[in-house]
Amino acid sequence: MSASTSTMVDFWFDPSCPWAWMTSRWVDEVSRQRDIDVTWHVMSLAVLNEDNDVSDDYRAFFPRALKYTRLVTAVAQLAGQEHVKPLYDALGTRIHPGERTDADAVIAEALDELGLDATLARYADSDEYDEQMRASHFDGITRVGQDVGTPVIAIDDVAFFGPVISPAPKGEQAVALWDGVVAAASYPGFFELKRSRTAEPQFD
Repeated sequence: MSASTSTMVDFWFDPSCPWAWMTSRWVDEVSRQRDIDVTWHVMSLAVLNEDNDVSDDYRAFFPRALKYTRLVTAVAQLAGQEHVKPLYDALGTRIHPGERTDADAVIAEALDELGLDATLARYADSDEYDEQMRASHFDGITRVGQDVGTPVIAIDDVAFFGPVISPAPKGEQAVALWDGVVAAASYPGFFELKRSRTAEPQFD
């Protein structure tokens, strides 16, 4: 690969997931220091767990999460892929560091911030683009297998779940972690490296 060639990265996220949000902030930091070309895609915790035995409290979270994934999918289809990351940023800033739980208000404000048509909000409660949303979800999941969550990252077609991090590293630490994760994931026989979480997501 020549120095002038960008590294192609695909990132699958559920806007509601705080861990995906942390990882996305890390990828943003890396993108300021490395020549990487990131394409952002929706995946869905609701779809991921639709046939799984999860707690009632966790399942009660899925309808709100679906609003966000449906909205982002519709915006990508109707307004263009270039709006996916700005919309994710606008939603995520309110959902995660902002700790907002009123999905309808979050959606309205995010669309207004980006100058997108307010009527797009109706797609948050519509299954019209569920086929495309599910296709995006399974595109990411089939690259890594079912026993994973969000986010999923593919780097030059090498895909992995995570990393799950908190807080998001900055500067040289961000790049060092990037290089380590890419190196590990690039080995065909590498499957899993894990330890218990000892911290909650720490937002800037």
